[in-house]
Amino acid sequence: MAPSLFPPRRPSTPTPPAPAPAPSLPTPGPGAPPRTLPERPRHDWTAEGFPTEIPDSVVNWGWYVDGIRQDCADLQEATAHALANEGFVWLGLRDPDDEDMAGLARRFNLHPLAIEDAVEGHTRSKLEQFGRTLFLVVSTVAYVPRRERPETSEIVTTGQIMVFVGTAFVMTVRRGSQTSLKRLRKSMEKHPGRLVHGPASVLYGVLDTVVDDYQQVVNDFEEDVDEVEAAVFSPEGARDIEQVYQIKRELIEFKRGVAPLGAPLHALATRTFKAIPPEAQAYFREVADHHTEAREAIQSYDEVLSTILAASLNRLSVSENEDMRKISAFVAIAAVPTLIAGIYGMNFDHMPELHTQYGYFVVLGIILSLMTTLFLLFRRNNWL
Repeated sequence: MAPSLFPPRRPSTPTPPAPAPAPSLPTPGPGAPPRTLPERPRHDWTAEGFPTEIPDSVVNWGWYVDGIRQDCADLQEATAHALANEGFVWLGLRDPDDEDMAGLARRFNLHPLAIEDAVEGHTRSKLEQFGRTLFLVVSTVAYVPRRERPETSEIVTTGQIMVFVGTAFVMTVRRGSQTSLKRLRKSMEKHPGRLVHGPASVLYGVLDTVVDDYQQVVNDFEEDVDEVEAAVFSPEGARDIEQVYQIKRELIEFKRGVAPLGAPLHALATRTFKAIPPEAQAYFREVADHHTEAREAIQSYDEVLSTILAASLNRLSVSENEDMRKISAFVAIAAVPTLIAGIYGMNFDHMPELHTQYGYFVVLGIILSLMTTLFLLFRRNNWL
C-alpha cells in the first residue's frame, strides 16, 4: 500500500488519564443483618465498560500511534488515548461469547445487531453502517489437502471474520480456524507506513488477505479439476463419478462463501463512509477486481465440472452398453450348440443322421463352424 493512502495522523505525546478513585462500599450499622454480595460474574467490569482482566477471547491487541505500536499493557488506558484522537487500537478476538462482547460494545458504542452477529456468526458476507461504525462480515475458506481428509470429508472448510471499524478503533472477530490474522498484524507492524493510515488500512489488509486465500483455494481446486478431467477422458475411462460429484458439491459451497463478498467490496469502492477516507476507494477497487477474478474462475470450474460429470455419465452409459453387447454376443454364440443339441436330444425313432457312421463328427463340425462364424462377425462389428 502506498504511503499516500491516507493523510498521516497528528503526532502526539500520550498523556495517561488520572486514575479513577476506587468506589467504597457502605458499612452496615450496628444490629443490621449481614450483607450478602451478589454472585460475581466471570469478568469484573469497570465504569468505562472494560473488564478488569482481558477475556481469553482477546487473542491480541495493540495501540498504534503514527503507525508504531505503543508499549502499553492497559487496554482501558490505550482505548482512552485512542478515543482522545491519539492513534487507534486494534483488538483481535476469536470466538467471543456474549459476556466478552458486552463491555466492548458499551465502550465503543457497538450496535446490538452487530454484536449478535459477532457472537453467533453470520453465514453471508455483508456490510452495514451503524452511526460512525462500519460493520463488515467476511466469509473465509480454507482448502483441506487430500492427504489430511478421508474420502467422505469436506474439501473446503468455512468460517467468518467480523470487522468493526471506527475512527479510533478496529476490532476483528474471527470464528473458525481459517484465515489467521497473526501474520497480517506482524506484517503491518513491520511497515508502520501502512498502519499510520488508521483503522481503514487494517480493513484493507483483512480483505486483501481473505481474497488472497480465495485465490489460493481456486488454485488448489484447479489441480483437482485437472486430475479428474484426465481420469475421466483417459483411454481407460474412469467409471467412478463420486469424486467428480464431491468436487462439484464442494465447489458450490466455496462459491456460496465467495460470491456475497462482491456487494460489500463494491460499496467500499464506490460509496462514502465516515470511517473510510475517500482516498481508500481505489485500493478497495483493487481488492474487488481480485475477488471478481476468483469468482469468475470458480464459475468456470463449475461449468467444467458439469461438463465432466455429463461426459462421465455418458461414458458410463456407453461402457454399460458395450458390456451388454458382449454379453449378447456370447449368448448368441452359445445358442448354436444349445439349439442343435436340443434338436438331437428329442430321441425320435426316425432320425436318419443318428445311424450314419460319421454323423457325430459332422454335427460337431457344423457347430464349430457356426460358432466361429458368429464370433468373427461380432468381432468385425466391435461387439467383442
